[in-house]
Amino acid sequence: MITITEAKLNDIKLIQEIAHATWPITYGEILSKEQLEYMLDLIYSDEALTNQYNKKEQLFYLISENEINLGFIGIEHQYKGEAITKIHKIYLMPETQGKGIGKKVIDEIQKLAIDNNSKALLLNVNRFNSAFGFYKKIGFEVAEEVNIEIGNGYLMEDYVMEKKF
Repeated sequence: MITITEAKLNDIKLIQEIAHATWPITYGEILSKEQLEYMLDLIYSDEALTNQYNKKEQLFYLISENEINLGFIGIEHQYKGEAITKIHKIYLMPETQGKGIGKKVIDEIQKLAIDNNSKALLLNVNRFNSAFGFYKKIGFEVAEEVNIEIGNGYLMEDYVMEKKF
């Protein structure tokens, strides 16, 4: 059975380990090695994650099955003051993909969102990420295309996707 439990501050190392295990596989053919390392350091440094956790900018949850860690999510309810839950981070270990776990995780996020008075889920996905097809299949629609400058001359080329309920 898949369980989703709220992460604690001391789980930051585990979140970093999962990010470092999943990112090269997820983005290795999309981003240069230099951009990948830059983004991992920018988003998953001790300082960045600790600040997000302490300021409750994102709520972090660990995903596990039979006490084996499979991944994590970072979400924000009432995104920009609206009845939307933003999925900032959702990463599952590569060996779990194609087994229906991603769909179960999205369903659980939707339950959390409803419990927090949200009427939609929102996420960004790289326009070249194979997860785009997965999100479309489970009911997300493209709301817009964005290019986000992240520093060091790097750009995130994303679709903003929304799933209303």
